[in-house]
Amino acid sequence: MENMDSRLNLGAGNDIKEGWINHDLADLPGIDKVHDLRVYPWPWEEGTFKEVFAKDILEHVPDLLKVVEEIHRICKPGAKIQIAVPYWNSYESITDPTHRNYFNEFTFDFFDPTKKRCRNRPYYSHARFKIKEIGFGVKFLAPYVIIPYLTRYIVVKNKTLKWILGFLASHFNNIIIGLEFELERI
Repeated sequence: MENMDSRLNLGAGNDIKEGWINHDLADLPGIDKVHDLRVYPWPWEEGTFKEVFAKDILEHVPDLLKVVEEIHRICKPGAKIQIAVPYWNSYESITDPTHRNYFNEFTFDFFDPTKKRCRNRPYYSHARFKIKEIGFGVKFLAPYVIIPYLTRYIVVKNKTLKWILGFLASHFNNIIIGLEFELERI
C-alpha cells in the first residue's frame, strides 16, 4: 500500500524514477506496479498521491475523460500533476498509429473552473484542476533537419513567445512539437 506522500510515475516505461511508484502496462525492469489503464478503477486508493508524472501516455488512452477522472481520484487535494503530450499538428502526434487523442494548449481548460470552457461545459467531467503552467516544446526544423545533441525539444514558457508560437502553430505544422502541463488537483 502506498503512503499518503507517494509519487506516481504513470506509464514509466524505461524512465524509472527513484523514490516514485513506477507504473506501466508492461512488466519492465524497475516497474513497481503493472496495470492496464483501461481497467477501472485503477489499483490505488482515493487521495493516495501528492504528485503524478505522465509523459507520453495520455495520447494513447481510449477514454481520456475516464483517465483524467482517475488521475483526479487518486490524487490528494493540492497534488501536482505533470503531463507531457505531443502537440496536435506536429509530426510527433500524427506519426504514431497508436495515438488516439490530440492536444493543444486549451485542452485542459475543460477541467479548470477558472476557464470559460469548463464553466460552459461543467457536465463533461467532475474532475477539476488548476492549470499552473503550460510549456510549449519547440524543436526548430524537426523532423527534417537533425540538430546534434538536441534529442528532445526546448520548452518555452514565456507568455509572449508562447502567443507567437501558438499563432504560428495554428497556421503551420511542426512549430510546436509537444506540450508540458503542470496542473494542481482541486
